[in-house]
Amino acid sequence: MAKTQGIEVSIVVPLYNEEESLPLLVEKTAAAMRPTGKAWELVCVNDGSRDGTAEVLEKLEAKYPELVGVYFRRNYGQTAAMQAGFDAARGSVIVTMDGDLQNDPKDIPALLARMEETGADIVSGWRKERKDAELTSNFPSRMANRLISKITGLKLHDSGCSLKAYKADLLNELHIYGELHRFIPAVAMQYGAKVDEVVVTHHARQFGESKYGLDKTIRVALDIIQLYFFQKFLHRPMHFFGYMGLVLMVPGGVMMTWLLLLKLFGQDIGGRPMLIAAMMLILLGVQLLGMGVLGEVLTRIYHEPQGRKQYVLRKRAG
Repeated sequence: MAKTQGIEVSIVVPLYNEEESLPLLVEKTAAAMRPTGKAWELVCVNDGSRDGTAEVLEKLEAKYPELVGVYFRRNYGQTAAMQAGFDAARGSVIVTMDGDLQNDPKDIPALLARMEETGADIVSGWRKERKDAELTSNFPSRMANRLISKITGLKLHDSGCSLKAYKADLLNELHIYGELHRFIPAVAMQYGAKVDEVVVTHHARQFGESKYGLDKTIRVALDIIQLYFFQKFLHRPMHFFGYMGLVLMVPGGVMMTWLLLLKLFGQDIGGRPMLIAAMMLILLGVQLLGMGVLGEVLTRIYHEPQGRKQYVLRKRAG
């Protein structure tokens, strides 16, 4: 993802069935960016849309020289679309936003100004006055923000806002997959990223229907568990699985010792529920310890053959 050709700002937008909003999105982005005097590009990734998004994007590419279209053969999901946009982007700063016009392109200069002012690696938008449904979006989002802050120490009001600005050299160190696009700042904290926040405008959806529902809440909850594991135990999985294994094995061993003593004193232990419980605890503990050993092996396989380091340098001496 080498940044060349004088592009200063790359704006990455994943698209899925956004044929109605896309022309207005490109127009608003151009109106917001051209007065800044910065060299910019708009990278729109068509994530296998089933409507006419691809055709509209192709027509707009001929009209707007700053527009770069990336086309998936099928729908891979928002995280894959963002990663494809990062790979295609050429700017030294990368801005992400949704394609449904709920994010306002007019806020992009404010994000860039805050980044220049504070030297932050990431500037995240804060939708202080959201226009989404309370039950399916706002309330789950507040709960997720509190959990993420608790787990990672990242103090953001709105981790789920797609409107964010990143320094491109930071994204060079990150590779997102699954559903991790929501948690890039939290993942970047592992690399010592400085994160700032600015209030942005949030509009009600103008076209089509929201692609998020209650199922998103379940996915976010699972992603937070994954994020917690990566944040704390990515390089030491034995500490996670081994601790859990010992927590189960110790009481199982105590119970089994007690039953053995009873057996030695002539009591029948064959029908006791404690015997089954002790065996289950010991077996589960051994399995978790085995998973910890396997995790340590996989960690070494991940780092050693390809020479990956467990640290990232801000700059190199000399």
